[in-house]
Amino acid sequence: MGSNVGLALLLSTVAGLSTTVGSILALFVRKPGSRFMALSLGFSAGVMILLSFMELLASGIQAVGFGLAYAGFFGGTVVMFALDVVVPHHYMAERSVGGQGQNALFRTGLLVALGIGVHNLPEGMATLAGTLQDVSLGMAIALAIALHNIPEGLAVSMPIYAATGSRRMAFLFSFLAGVAEPVGAALAALVLLPFLNGQVLGLLLSAVAGIMVFIALDELVPTSRSFGEAHLAIIGVLVGMAVMVLSLWFIM
Repeated sequence: MGSNVGLALLLSTVAGLSTTVGSILALFVRKPGSRFMALSLGFSAGVMILLSFMELLASGIQAVGFGLAYAGFFGGTVVMFALDVVVPHHYMAERSVGGQGQNALFRTGLLVALGIGVHNLPEGMATLAGTLQDVSLGMAIALAIALHNIPEGLAVSMPIYAATGSRRMAFLFSFLAGVAEPVGAALAALVLLPFLNGQVLGLLLSAVAGIMVFIALDELVPTSRSFGEAHLAIIGVLVGMAVMVLSLWFIM
């Protein structure tokens, strides 16, 4: 058991920090313009929406049933709505990447990092639970998470880099979002392991799905369209979904 816990922590660390791969890819773009930002933010929204419904919520339904899973899902959206009301904001409509639009874009990047970080916590728990049940299952879960985390790292770093021009800051927030993965595994091992079961994990994954969908629809899609490239925004959403479908197909 002890050796499997150590392996689970290692697997979750590698999977979580794969966000930095996406961050490095994003940093090759020196001066992102409106067309690129519309496409990349739409891409990020597509990633988060498809991941939420096809993996997180689906896992929740399988674990706790249709009703409880959707209760958790809408509970997650309510939490994000409350945070959104407490921290009011303005969208970037008809603003460029620079100037006043930088604050809104930076905030978008922070919220994406928050959403992915929260999302990574139960994923770390899932890696731990899978590894304790069967090492090969844990490795398969870690591989799936790593594939997903690469575009998620892109989702975090692109808006932050565009707003600040700082590669270091963009990389840092992507790294921090990924670190939540082994933190989740460690919390599960230290605190939740005696109580962790399929139902608890299913409810957590369902709630995280709601958080991710809210961020995508309330932040990423409107911000993407605010660059005046509506068609590129929806193309980005579809491409992001397609990338997630391919990653899921690859590991099945």
